Amino acid sequence: MITGLVEIKRLGEKRREENRRFRTWLKSHNFVERRFKAIAQETEEAIDCTACANCCRVATTQVSERDTEKLAHFLGIRHADFLRDYTVESPDEGRVLKRNADGCVFLKDNLCSVYEARPHTCELFPHLAKGNGSLVSRMWHMPDRAVYCPIVFNSLEQFKRETGFRK
Repeated sequence: MITGLVEIKRLGEKRREENRRFRTWLKSHNFVERRFKAIAQETEEAIDCTACANCCRVATTQVSERDTEKLAHFLGIRHADFLRDYTVESPDEGRVLKRNADGCVFLKDNLCSVYEARPHTCELFPHLAKGNGSLVSRMWHMPDRAVYCPIVFNSLEQFKRETGFRK
């Protein structure tokens, strides 16, 4: 299992097109989604996210109205103040959490300072073992996530071996 972030970035970039082809290939082949979820779960259990937190450094976090209300309540501030102080409107992604030089505004020493009230998308990340819709529908983002997330990178490599995907 590869966990070094420099190597993940290098290999993820190198295999980005291959991972895109794999994503497309999956759409036209039968596979047992339950087996993929088990592989992803095993990978998630083998990797300590708090030793990495790269998703919080690299990815933006879309937030729903429900997320922002929950976070405002958790922080003990008015909803309008939360929106003003902790979110921005992105033309591409909608409302997202603000970022600072280290990544997500709530990232503190590789830990989420609002973990108990974190946005729904953070609860589901990396969206392999669990998430909305089918695994194939969630695969859309995986070639990009494989560049920064050791769980996604290693799961995709195992998925390819499991299916006999020809690189």
